[in-house]
Amino acid sequence: MRKFCTLVAALGVAFALPACAPSTNSGNGKVHLTVLSWRPEDTAGYKKIFAAYEKSHSKVTIDFKPIKATDYLTILPNELKKSVGGPDVVQLKPYGPLQSYVKAGNLVPLDGQVNVGGWQDKVLQAAKGKDDGKLYGVPYALQTLQVLYNKKIFADQKIEPPKTWADFTAACDKLKKAGITPLATSGLQPWVLAIDHQIFGATRYGGNDFEQAVLTGKKNFTDPDYTASLGTVTGLKPYFPDQVTAIDYPDAQTLFTSGKAAMYPGGSYEIGPFTKTAPDIQIGFFDAPPAPGAKVDHALTSGYVDGSYGVNAHSEHKAEATELVKWMATPEFGQLYASTLKQISVVPGTTPGDPLLAQASQNYNDHGATYMMVVDFGYGNPLGRDQEGLALQKMLGGTSAADAGKLVQKGISAWFKPSGG
Repeated sequence: MRKFCTLVAALGVAFALPACAPSTNSGNGKVHLTVLSWRPEDTAGYKKIFAAYEKSHSKVTIDFKPIKATDYLTILPNELKKSVGGPDVVQLKPYGPLQSYVKAGNLVPLDGQVNVGGWQDKVLQAAKGKDDGKLYGVPYALQTLQVLYNKKIFADQKIEPPKTWADFTAACDKLKKAGITPLATSGLQPWVLAIDHQIFGATRYGGNDFEQAVLTGKKNFTDPDYTASLGTVTGLKPYFPDQVTAIDYPDAQTLFTSGKAAMYPGGSYEIGPFTKTAPDIQIGFFDAPPAPGAKVDHALTSGYVDGSYGVNAHSEHKAEATELVKWMATPEFGQLYASTLKQISVVPGTTPGDPLLAQASQNYNDHGATYMMVVDFGYGNPLGRDQEGLALQKMLGGTSAADAGKLVQKGISAWFKPSGG
């Protein structure tokens, strides 16, 4: 995940926080609003998007201030506490990570101020307080999970997008024999391994049916189908980069964009940055075929809402900040976001700005699955995705699938109580 994903750009800290412009009136009578984000790679795009807002709001200027993604959650709490010079609008991780800011009173409730009529409840869930049910952010993107592939490499190797697991592993074998890394991924960051599991393992554990069984207490993460799904991922180790547990996320991205790896299991959020980094790359994607022993007999497109934009309760310009966030719930913003940043906007009435994303969105509508470790099991410590990724790291080091399942269950059960239990 951006991850929950969190998305680490290999650009470092794009702007040091002490240089952030204070959100105050300038000498020309304009209000300066600061928007804090974990997406340095989106800077140029947001400048274009916010220019449209500034054109119709002549008394407002917007400073987009990105922070290195891996530092964002450490820095954000202190920024929200500032009574002077803090950010006005902040990008918020969805579901669980949002809750601490809600409890601390650092965000402005947006109910009745932002028009989200017609929005899907499952989209708004990502930006709501779990205890009070209030809306604290305007969601902006749906991310889908699938396998991206380099069309030129596939064509050169005479490989078609696989329809079966046998096709998939045969393609991996052929690529490896040709000296090409089949699958670029990072084993260093647990959240990346969790995404790999959702992509390759969801059909094996049973998709949404298993999700509901765990939520109601009928099953847990020691279930044989779940532990077998973990093994589905670690069974792909021969096709991962050498010493995969030492491979960092940006390095995995570079393996793919440089053409050294043929496939990249990841989110739709990668497509825009990948094509920007490597303009000549031709990217296709496919849903992973059902894994051996799968409980679902067709491919699944997993997805989740990637985040939202909320108003800092300590902003010196809450009215103007709220007005900006209200605009983020309009089709104008949604379409600009989708087209400029090549993302799937969750604003009703918008369409993806890229044919690949349009297909990914359609696939999710047709045969979607919930990325449960983020959507359902991201509200406590440890986060579900992190505990699952840790279990996969241990399996790559030799731990059994059964013991890995026990590790996941132990971590999540420390704070999660099923509805039927």
